Amino acid sequence: MLALRLAGSVVLGAAPEPVAGPGEAVVQVLLAGICGTDLALARGYADFHGTLGHEFVGRVEHCDEASWVGRRVVAEINVYCGRCEYCASGLRQHCSARAVLGIRSRDGCFAERVVVPIANLHLVPDGLPDSCAVFTEPVAAALQILAQVPLARGDAVAVLGDGKLGLLIAMGLIRHGCDVTVVGRHARKLSIAQSLGARTADPLGLPPRGFSWVIEASGSASGLALAIGLVRPRGTLVLKSTLHGATPLALNPVVVDELTIVGSRCGAFAPALAALADGSIDPRVLIDHVVPLEQAEQGFALARTPGVLKVLLDMRCRSP
Repeated sequence: MLALRLAGSVVLGAAPEPVAGPGEAVVQVLLAGICGTDLALARGYADFHGTLGHEFVGRVEHCDEASWVGRRVVAEINVYCGRCEYCASGLRQHCSARAVLGIRSRDGCFAERVVVPIANLHLVPDGLPDSCAVFTEPVAAALQILAQVPLARGDAVAVLGDGKLGLLIAMGLIRHGCDVTVVGRHARKLSIAQSLGARTADPLGLPPRGFSWVIEASGSASGLALAIGLVRPRGTLVLKSTLHGATPLALNPVVVDELTIVGSRCGAFAPALAALADGSIDPRVLIDHVVPLEQAEQGFALARTPGVLKVLLDMRCRSP
């Protein structure tokens, strides 16, 4: 089996065929997306070694439950134990023994096949293109903000960062009826934000303490500092970026302005699939390149290129 693996460097090569255990499924990967976390892992974030990738759509090849075989699926990325206190309280994504697909202690989806628990699978609605379904995981992460903070229609929200995640967050907030301003420095990306119905702004052109709601999705330490400066007293800052290494942060403004800071990570797949299926979120405008798995190293290099949005790895031309 061909796979893109991280072992000191990112290398495409032969990997053992995955074997499903009890309660697991072998899924043929159809399309997979390279995200910022994959790039961070290659730089040393989380000290991961193995097959990269966690955003994918695929088709079940075999598993214990015959009803899944042949079905098109996406999969939640957190693999939980089901026994710890967090699992028992419904916080499975915070399982104390969790593995994370392509991120922690479990091989990911940049391969011809991947093994995932059956419990993590979600059916892809008929008629939803692979090129939309592959975005289910990041769309779920974007929509998680709405499950965590009480945003209402008409609320003015600043989204700091005009990359893939920031634009997906903007899509979700606009769908919810928020008045969204995407803050960034890249003309093409800001043009996409405008086409979605967002206002846009350069970070240097915004007044301090101008928003009650700020979403930090820039992925940079400087962006985090800027985000805190944009929040009004008693406003809320939602952190979506996972930053590698130590992040210097001045906490005085948080205390003096009585800010609320909310960390936000993974989200539920069902709302994401519903939004993709009804077309109220269409992420295909973010796709810049689609490359076959045989060119995965080149695809990874493209994803590292400044200004490039989503790069997809296409396995659909390969034999099962």
